[in-house]
Amino acid sequence: MRAHILEVHGSESVELFKALASETRVRILELLAQGEMNINELAQALSTSQPTITKHTQLLEQIGLIRTEYKPGVQGMQKRCRLAYDRFIISFEPTDPLEDRVEEIEMPVGLYTLVNPTPTCGLANRERIIGFLDDPQSFFEPERATAQLIWMAEGFVEYVFPCTLGAGVEIRRLELLMEVCSEAPNYNNRHPSDITVWINSVEIGTWTSPGDFGGRRGRLNPTWWNDYMTQYGMLKIWSVDAEGSYVDGTPVSETTIADLMLVPHHPIVVRIGVKPDAEHVGGFNLFGRGFGNYEQDIVLRLHYLIRGRPERVAAVATQEGGESK
Repeated sequence: MRAHILEVHGSESVELFKALASETRVRILELLAQGEMNINELAQALSTSQPTITKHTQLLEQIGLIRTEYKPGVQGMQKRCRLAYDRFIISFEPTDPLEDRVEEIEMPVGLYTLVNPTPTCGLANRERIIGFLDDPQSFFEPERATAQLIWMAEGFVEYVFPCTLGAGVEIRRLELLMEVCSEAPNYNNRHPSDITVWINSVEIGTWTSPGDFGGRRGRLNPTWWNDYMTQYGMLKIWSVDAEGSYVDGTPVSETTIADLMLVPHHPIVVRIGVKPDAEHVGGFNLFGRGFGNYEQDIVLRLHYLIRGRPERVAAVATQEGGESK
């Protein structure tokens, strides 16, 4: 049986021990030792709120003790967690391997830097519609920064994400998570739209949304939001690595991470839109943490390696009951 061992090196282990200095986080690890679980299952098992469990799992993921991924569930995508290692040991021997980390940046949907909307279009925050419905000028209102939902029948929106990674970093994988759907007047569950993502002006792939979803209220929608309007989207993950680009793990193009020209300490430009010549020009809705079903804004994740210094946590895999591989 293959056992995954976490080897901790000397003074570089401080963050690891800080992560373990929490009864809740230790209990999460004990539960995951029995098998992978989602956030809701962990929250129920520990009688703790989902936001609290989310924060604990994020820290455990950052330190490298667990792995997470989004998988289809009964009510859309769910975040599944599993142990990354079976055991760990402490070593004071010098080492100089690579260090695998994750940088995550969350961008409110209203903090776009460039936008080109076509009616039907609009913006809303938790309190009200911003400006006027179907008026592209409303997208330039100062209040747009508070928007938790934006929609347009055609066009695009662009965001600039900061990249604070320093020299000596190799970005291996990029992920973009968002709750999104098509855009039709009011709502139309059968209204396909080809929604495309570009990174640094490079097209990485298109997902066809089946509709503009309504008929039941979004879990997070404010009470004033009318039932006949768009209610929720689907949580989708665009990703790029050395092999190509994917949506929810399904290949969508041959664009690789090298094609994106990601440079440490340089901003990353993300464009979301519908191409004018798309087969299905059905617009899009983008949901922030105050609308829809998922309490998050647009999330950008960078998986990267650090070279040239002793790593904080070194992972080794050994073969139990047989020869090492």
